[in-house]
Amino acid sequence: MNKPINLFEYESLAPQHLSQMALDYYASGAWDEITLRDNRSAYEKYKLRPRMLVDVSQRNLSTKILGQHIKMPILIAPMAFQCLAHPEGELATARVAAELGTTMVLSTMSTKSLEDVALAANVPKSLWFQLYVHRDRSLTRALVERAEAAGCQALCVTVDAPVLGVRERDRKNQFTLPPDLELANLTSMANLEIPETENESGLLTYFANQLDPALTWRDIEWLQSLTSLPVVVKGILRGDDAIRAVEHGAKGIIVSNHGGRQLDGAIATIDALPEVVAAVGNQVDVLMDGGIRRGTDILKALALGAKAVLIGRPVLWALAVNGETGVRHLLELLRDELDVAMALSGCANIENIDGTLVN
Repeated sequence: MNKPINLFEYESLAPQHLSQMALDYYASGAWDEITLRDNRSAYEKYKLRPRMLVDVSQRNLSTKILGQHIKMPILIAPMAFQCLAHPEGELATARVAAELGTTMVLSTMSTKSLEDVALAANVPKSLWFQLYVHRDRSLTRALVERAEAAGCQALCVTVDAPVLGVRERDRKNQFTLPPDLELANLTSMANLEIPETENESGLLTYFANQLDPALTWRDIEWLQSLTSLPVVVKGILRGDDAIRAVEHGAKGIIVSNHGGRQLDGAIATIDALPEVVAAVGNQVDVLMDGGIRRGTDILKALALGAKAVLIGRPVLWALAVNGETGVRHLLELLRDELDVAMALSGCANIENIDGTLVN
C-alpha cells in the first residue's frame, strides 16, 4: 500500500478499516454538524503574509508548554475509545507521542487504563490526563490521584460538557462499545455500580449520568487543591471565561468546542482564539484544537497566539489505517508541513511566528 501523503488521504482510507458505528462515532458532530464543518472551513479566511529574505537554513520547531520542552507544537487531543480503531488503541498513540517528543492527552473514556498507557509511553512526562469532574467527587479525586501517581504532567479538565451533546448519527446507530472493550479507567474503580440497560452501553449510561451540570468555577479551585499538577481548562471560547479560568487557578487554556460534538452553532475555534489570547495575555499558555489538517493551519493558529495545537480525529484515522506506524507517519507529515510553511514564511523558529503573518 502506498503511504498517504496528507491527512485527507488518511481520512479517506479510514472507512475501509472501521465499522460504520465506530466511523460515525469518531466523525460525527452535534445536530446539523454546522460547527464541525466551520472548524475546518474557518482557516480559509485567514491569509498568510510571508516575510522574505530571512535566513531559514536552520529551523527549530521546539517550544515549551507549561514550562516543559516539547519538540513540536503539536499535541494529541483527548479522544475516547481508541481501541475501536485498533487493538493497541491508546497504547500505540502514547508510544508515538513519547517517541516524537510531544504530549498525548489521555481521555477519561479511554479503552486502556491510564496506568497501562503511562507504562507504554515509558516517558510519563509525555502524558496529560483529561478529566471530567464527576457528580461523585470521590471518583474524581481517585482519578486525580491515579493520574498523579502514574506520572502524568497535567490535568486537562473538560468544561464544555455539563450534559452530552446530541449526536444523531450515534442515536441512529444506537452506539455501544463492543463487548470486548471497556471504559478502562472506570471499570477498575472499586464499588462502581454499572446499570443494566438495553440497546446501549451501561457504562456509557453511567458516564453520562456522572456528568455534573452544577459544575462551577469553584470546582476548578477544588480540583487544583487536590494536586500539585497544573490544571488546564479545555473548552473555552470566550475572553471573559478565559479570564475566569485564570482567576480560579488554571495554568493553561485550550480553546475548543469539543470538535463540534457539543453545542452545534458554536464559534469555530480559530475564530475564538484571538479574543481568548487578548484576554489573558501571557498569564497562561493558550492552546487550541479543532479542524487542523495542514501545517499552514498550525502556522495560522500560532500566529494568532496559540502556543501549540492539539490534533484529534486525524490521529484516529491513522490509527485505524496502520496502527502505531500510521499515527507516527501522520504526525511526521504535519510536523514536516509546518516546517516547510515556517521556512516559506520567513520563520526559523516558533518565536518568529507572530500576528503580522496573518490577516
